[in-house]
Amino acid sequence: MPMKIVSLLSSSSFLKILLIAIVLDTILGVLRAIKYHKFNSAFGIDGAIRKVAMLVSIVALMAVDVIVHVNALFMVPEEYIKVLGIAKLGMSEFFCLLFILYEAVSILKNMTLLELPVPLKVKKCIEKFLDEMTDEMSSVPGKDSDKDEVSKV
Repeated sequence: MPMKIVSLLSSSSFLKILLIAIVLDTILGVLRAIKYHKFNSAFGIDGAIRKVAMLVSIVALMAVDVIVHVNALFMVPEEYIKVLGIAKLGMSEFFCLLFILYEAVSILKNMTLLELPVPLKVKKCIEKFLDEMTDEMSSVPGKDSDKDEVSKV
């Protein structure tokens, strides 16, 4: 069974995309910390633990998939199945998709805070979310003054 799990994990395109997303998010997070001089080892360790937990969860869920043979592909529209080119959607693939979405949001957040090009609508949504739900927008120089200028108009 362990060899089957390793074989399935090594052939999983979802896991490969998740790994790419984790690496990209980590790099952008480190660059953001360097840019704003907020390199905090506690946040770094917390993020690393979260990412390792994601990967360990995927491995454990792949083991469950091997034992239980879960396949939720029937819930996915046919055109998506063709585009994704998948034959199975087990628990490990499902959670990989959730983790990929989580990482994608974090990547977009880091890109926005690094002032990299992000589509305007996406950027506005992320800035609004960060402004309302976190204090991360206050770390971006000039963002508070922009709010003041807008409120004066």
